[in-house]
Amino acid sequence: MTEVDWDRDRTEFASRPPGAPHPAGAVTASPLARQFEQLARSLLTADTVAGVLTDVVRATVEVLPDADLVSMTLRSSDGELHTPVESDPVGSELDELQNQHREGPCFDAARLPALAYTHSPDLSVTPQWPRFGPAAAARGYRSVLSTPLLSDMTPPRLSGALNVYSRAPDRLGDEESLDRALLLATHASLAVANTEAVRLAELRETQLRRALDTRDVIGQAKGILMRSRGISAEEAFDLLRRTSQDLNIKLATLAETLTTRHTDLDRPGD
Repeated sequence: MTEVDWDRDRTEFASRPPGAPHPAGAVTASPLARQFEQLARSLLTADTVAGVLTDVVRATVEVLPDADLVSMTLRSSDGELHTPVESDPVGSELDELQNQHREGPCFDAARLPALAYTHSPDLSVTPQWPRFGPAAAARGYRSVLSTPLLSDMTPPRLSGALNVYSRAPDRLGDEESLDRALLLATHASLAVANTEAVRLAELRETQLRRALDTRDVIGQAKGILMRSRGISAEEAFDLLRRTSQDLNIKLATLAETLTTRHTDLDRPGD
């Protein structure tokens, strides 16, 4: 699905008189309609929360042209953010930054579900999140849009957010992007509410447990680097991130390797 498809769809829609029926003989629905129809069908048949969130992330990448990174954030009862589903591993890193600084778009959206959305057109200079914003911009992401997930649901009242990042500034704030993101978040909320796996204990035992384990191993790797190199926690995390990018391997995989082979750091000549 390309920008040309969207432009053609908008032009066709705008050219129809108000209240006019769909043209007779039309063979296919619009690109946007097809995407939401496919999403609705997949959500109706999903039997796990992980499946629901994965489908929504995949659809968000398709229907928002400026979406360079999409993630689902869930907030546990202790206030920590977890990222069970993402289109890129950097999503977990950005959530971890928000946990560290106790601020950010996902943090606000998941903590205050009454918000319609949180948005910044330029994270490098945003006054909303003075610590998280520049850190996210330094990792290549300038615009962000987060919409609350699972607001006003019945117990166990999981809170969370659908998060969309763009590498370019001044993106994701237009009415079309907001409408699509809110609709996607609504799809996700309704589907999760009707999924048997919505129980918090089960969710923690699956996706969230994996997210917690990943965070733990990254923390262990940071501690090893801090002790062996005499550097701060932030410097250790930046070293892990840069090495992960240079080697083109996941941050969690690198951290696990370091924790199992950390004695190599102490060998003479290192």
